[in-house]
Amino acid sequence: MAYKIVVSLKAQIEIEKAIEYYAFNSSIAPQRFINMLKLSYDILAINPFLNIRYKNIRALKIRKFPYSLYFIVDEIQYTVKVLACFSE
Repeated sequence: MAYKIVVSLKAQIEIEKAIEYYAFNSSIAPQRFINMLKLSYDILAINPFLNIRYKNIRALKIRKFPYSLYFIVDEIQYTVKVLACFSE
């Protein structure tokens, strides 16, 4: 069963800021970032049990970009809650 991805408001704001940053510097980088972000969500939906960073908070690096998603997994509700997205 695939996990549902839930993005917190804080993480969504951080994602939007990253997209704005890339848009300021490039015409193609924002779409590439969005594509890699979607790929990260697909990975989390299939297998969210990745790299524990602190207690129950896990992390997944966004491919080709210096950002990671920090998240928690709810095994009862089958959800992955993305708490943050920030540059490493």
